[in-house]
Amino acid sequence: MAEQNKELLKVVDSFRGTKMLVVGDLILDHYVWGKVSRISPEAPVVVVQVSDESKRLGGAANVAHNLTTLGADVQLCGIVGDDEHGRELVRLLQELGVETSGILVDSSRPTTVKSRVIAHAQQVVRVDREVTRPLTSALSMQLAATVKAKAAASRGIIISDYAKGVVSADLFHSIGEAHREGKIGLDSAALLIDPKAPNFPLYSYASVIKPNRGEAEAASGLEIRDRASAIEAGKVLLGKWSSEMVLITLGEHGMVLVARDAKEGFRTVEVETVAREVYDVSGAGDTVSAVFSLALAAKTGLREAAILANIAAGIVVREIGTAAVSVEELREQINHPEGE
Repeated sequence: MAEQNKELLKVVDSFRGTKMLVVGDLILDHYVWGKVSRISPEAPVVVVQVSDESKRLGGAANVAHNLTTLGADVQLCGIVGDDEHGRELVRLLQELGVETSGILVDSSRPTTVKSRVIAHAQQVVRVDREVTRPLTSALSMQLAATVKAKAAASRGIIISDYAKGVVSADLFHSIGEAHREGKIGLDSAALLIDPKAPNFPLYSYASVIKPNRGEAEAASGLEIRDRASAIEAGKVLLGKWSSEMVLITLGEHGMVLVARDAKEGFRTVEVETVAREVYDVSGAGDTVSAVFSLALAAKTGLREAAILANIAAGIVVREIGTAAVSVEELREQINHPEGE
């Protein structure tokens, strides 16, 4: 265990300066914090007395946030509306040092905002402001061209699909062109896709696709009861998506990785969860995407990459709201695992 921890720490140290590209749906997470002391006389609902409000980065922006706090050099491509929420989202990213020239403005839709009311550490209600229709053909092609231009300089590419309209056939056509032209090669740049059901048929050229349990069940047609059944679903998905690997996150059951193997057909890695306290799973998948992709870009072994991603997820679920894991937190958890 001590030797493994040393190797994991070396991987974390190698994250700094790694060039990463994130593409996907940008979300501004709005939190309203307060407490509940009574029921409304107007309707059978609680009255929340507000004590604070905050804005955080969500969706693909949260992936970029995680990458940046781990020391990576990050470019982000996506869409915001021509509104104050979009400008605030871009400002928050720029304050972190994320390169935002790949963020385009669509005046026909609002910036996606998820407002959550939190009282006594519990989510009371969520209000979404969004338009999820596909981008116009012109904007879709412009975004795809932007991604293609930025891909060549990246060691790793993450497509964070929240089914808000950004991920399209144009995008994958552009990635395919870049791959065929030698501008990106999956032997030098890992492409990770965090999937959503409406776009399952689009995914291609992926090093790894990272569904959660529900997404893996929907895509494979198999019920996932445990890690063994998740592995069977992963084998089905390797064939369906023609990816090199499928990483299935299973919440309290950890995660499983199913990868192609030239000799044995499949190679599997099972990782048990490390989370002891779970307050909020919002954004945990973004953290897994960031850490696993960074580890692949650093040429880390598959087991070590999965272990690091699992450790990072166990850190962020302790917090309420979307959160990013830092190098210091990751190193501390590796050096001093809970229960040891």
